[in-house]
Amino acid sequence: MPILTINILEGRDDDTKKELIKNVTETIVKTLDVPVESVRVMINELPFSHYGVAGLPVKEYRLKKIKEDIT
Repeated sequence: MPILTINILEGRDDDTKKELIKNVTETIVKTLDVPVESVRVMINELPFSHYGVAGLPVKEYRLKKIKEDIT
């Protein structure tokens, strides 16, 4: 039984997550040649405050990158 865990940042709507589950499931079924009923997909939504890049909370990192791109 394939079990896939996907970590994403919060903020996506339910329709987007539904589409993600559908597409990932189809890919697993095709690639591993398993029945669709055996596939499990779990989505973990991380708050922005629980995710960091380059030593900064992701919001701060993105702001820094925007400022760098402007200059």
